[in-house]
Amino acid sequence: MLAPRQVRLLSVFNRYLESGGEEASVHRIFELLSSSMDTHRCAFSSSAWTGDTAPPAWSQALRMIRNPPSLRTLREAHAAHRPDAWLVHNVFPVGSAAIYREALRLRAPIICYIHNFRPFSVNGYLWAGNEIAGGGLRKNFWQEIRAGAWQNSVVKTAWFAFVLTIMHRLRWFRAVKAWVAISDFMREKFIEAGVPAADIFTVRHAWHPMPEPPAPPDQGHYLFLGRLIPAKGIAVLFDAWQIIRTELGVRAPRLVIAGAGPMESQVREIAAQNPLVEFRGPVSGAEKHGLIAGCRGMIAPSLWWEPLGLVTYEAYDFAKPMLAARSGGLTETVVHGATGFLHTPGNAAELARQVIELDASPERRTAMGRAGREWLIANTSEEDWLRKFTRVVEHATAGPG
Repeated sequence: MLAPRQVRLLSVFNRYLESGGEEASVHRIFELLSSSMDTHRCAFSSSAWTGDTAPPAWSQALRMIRNPPSLRTLREAHAAHRPDAWLVHNVFPVGSAAIYREALRLRAPIICYIHNFRPFSVNGYLWAGNEIAGGGLRKNFWQEIRAGAWQNSVVKTAWFAFVLTIMHRLRWFRAVKAWVAISDFMREKFIEAGVPAADIFTVRHAWHPMPEPPAPPDQGHYLFLGRLIPAKGIAVLFDAWQIIRTELGVRAPRLVIAGAGPMESQVREIAAQNPLVEFRGPVSGAEKHGLIAGCRGMIAPSLWWEPLGLVTYEAYDFAKPMLAARSGGLTETVVHGATGFLHTPGNAAELARQVIELDASPERRTAMGRAGREWLIANTSEEDWLRKFTRVVEHATAGPG
């Protein structure tokens, strides 16, 4: 008997100018799938539209709808690898919206891996100014447009909203035969937006834990690791640490912030004025691991609906407790009172109380960190992830393309 043919997938991804958690996830997903499926890449990069060789701004805007060079690249990859399905991540701006139209033309079923809310949000965050922009779930992008939510520009946001509206009006998302949500929260929101419940599956990210977490000396800090944008709750962090400083005085722990983003100059300024706040900029490799290993806990005070929050996985891998906002997918990875604490989004006083409570008890920090690591090992196995994703592929390829 002939062995069953391996499933063939084409992974489609437009890299961002700044590499972040989504890009790392895309890479991990590709590596995982390559262990059991015939997986190939079709990659685009936002950096292609920078520098002296970049197309003029008007051309970039039009090409967000349909970019002929990207479509040629995609057709060539499809012809070369003859995939059973396309695994589509981000396609903007260089890949273009017409990737979905091309899938319809080629009868290639799409599995859409939703790392954020982009099909229903211009900036992907469902965030406008200082508030949730839930109208996007009803394909109403005015809240984001008024706030200039994409690249701090009303004009650019309006254009991107127009591109998304075209995709919905022309029903290009019909090419998507299966959606992958990285949390139950995201799945529920996409169903609310009109995605058929039968076509969307929750598949939380897998993780490969270290055999044992390192045990370096306590360096006396709490760590924020992420993109420096208002939606991540940076201002909440600063307000909380002001409360902690007032309450504890010289006994107050330090706050270390690591990352990059639009708020970098503001973070640098505050760090220069506050001896309890240290800014380390973007970190990776040994420097990043050292900051996590030496911290007393990690913090994710997100104001937006966090899709999942891989920072929680990183904390648990190092047996560190997690202090997170009760926001989106974070509520599915942080067990309040067991692996860390959850606070009301935007409530700096509540976050400060939790830091003070945790800081007073090294034994509790150790117990919570241990519980977090146990959660990670029990809930993020690569084998379980592959089983779930295989069911998604079967669903996407079951009917006509």
